[in-house]
Amino acid sequence: MPSEEILIIGGGLAGAEAAWQARRAGVGVTIMEMKPNRFSPAHRSASLAELVCSNSFRSSSLETAAGVLKEEMRRLDSLIMSVAEETAVPAGSALAVDRDGFASRITQTLEEEGVRIVREEATSIPAAPQTVLICTGPLPSDAMAGALQELTDADALYFYDAIAPIVAADSIDYEKTYWASRYDKGGADYLNCPMDDETYHGFVAEILEAEKVSPREFEQIPPFEGCMPVEDLASRGTETLAHGPMKPVGLIDPRTGKRPYAVVQLRKDNAAGSLLNMVGFQTKMTQTEQKRIFRMIPGLEDAHFFRFGSVHRNAFLNAPRLFLPTLQLKKDPRIFFAGQLTGVEGYIESAATGLIVGRNAARWSREEELVLPPPTTSLGALVRYIVDADPETFQPMHVNFGIFPTLPDEGRRLSRKDRRKAQAERALQDLDAWIGLT
Repeated sequence: MPSEEILIIGGGLAGAEAAWQARRAGVGVTIMEMKPNRFSPAHRSASLAELVCSNSFRSSSLETAAGVLKEEMRRLDSLIMSVAEETAVPAGSALAVDRDGFASRITQTLEEEGVRIVREEATSIPAAPQTVLICTGPLPSDAMAGALQELTDADALYFYDAIAPIVAADSIDYEKTYWASRYDKGGADYLNCPMDDETYHGFVAEILEAEKVSPREFEQIPPFEGCMPVEDLASRGTETLAHGPMKPVGLIDPRTGKRPYAVVQLRKDNAAGSLLNMVGFQTKMTQTEQKRIFRMIPGLEDAHFFRFGSVHRNAFLNAPRLFLPTLQLKKDPRIFFAGQLTGVEGYIESAATGLIVGRNAARWSREEELVLPPPTTSLGALVRYIVDADPETFQPMHVNFGIFPTLPDEGRRLSRKDRRKAQAERALQDLDAWIGLT
């Protein structure tokens, strides 16, 4: 018989959301979190739900799959979404948060809800009948990584995740920059550092020649496409950055009335606006080279770097080989998984799997039937992707309209924009109907 209290290993976004959902369902919850006794290479805060790579939850527009996913989570009483909105900072059409305020509020809310938080490293996985949720994130400790390998009878797979630098706002020369969002969408929430042709190409040349941090032997794996280091993008061609994170489209310089050749964008990283994140500039350059080269950017000549960019190891499991559709381990269904360890990529995707697993773990502990959102929803499509993908070629995935089921024949004749709108409308309608049944 399943236990009536669940244990969650890991207090990141997935673990925090899972704890909230299970506790709201009336089930006892314990979170084991190794911080602050021990930190991973990427973490520094003792709070739960710490944000590492960025402070953005991406677009809130229902024209994007990320926006649809966030709306679905709101309708399912997501703690992550609720607190994100409480601690939001300006970011155009995106949802970005004050990272410290966000993590602190999540921790406080879970404690107030009666979640027991044990500040110890989990080095093994409890035996039956304990219901266990493994939400260690992509950087499990060595001991837990070993326990996972033993549990799954397979080696973990690794990919790169990269962190962008953070700059002190008071160290920027604002006479050389301007605030704007592309096409003025959402307000002037990004600080733009414009470059002309000569400056841009000199900048790219220095990036390509810069000294890089050599990966350790076990990290000799190509980076995940959605978090590509800036130097890897630059190596694809001198114009790649100008068409990627540095594209100037929709960013007219108000001082000249013209579009620059390229721009570097910075976004507020905290509510006070004292820290700015270099958007899209995750890197594996050495810190010395980052300081030298990034100070070539107009306005950043005297920049103080609160945090330099870095690259670190991320782990994920082969979900289609190991998991049931409910993200339970096939060979031991009392064990659930959520977060990036399952092969989803991104903050909201990690939290979304925690939402689903937290609800189902509560049902499992009470021997009730488990449920999943319809595959036409972003929640359902995301989970279906990671469990139904080809195990031989499985790679982490952001939520996107490409994983949604296609529309009926008449919908396929719509424009791309209208197809996405129709998919979003169908997703929310189907979710509401599902909520009414559950």
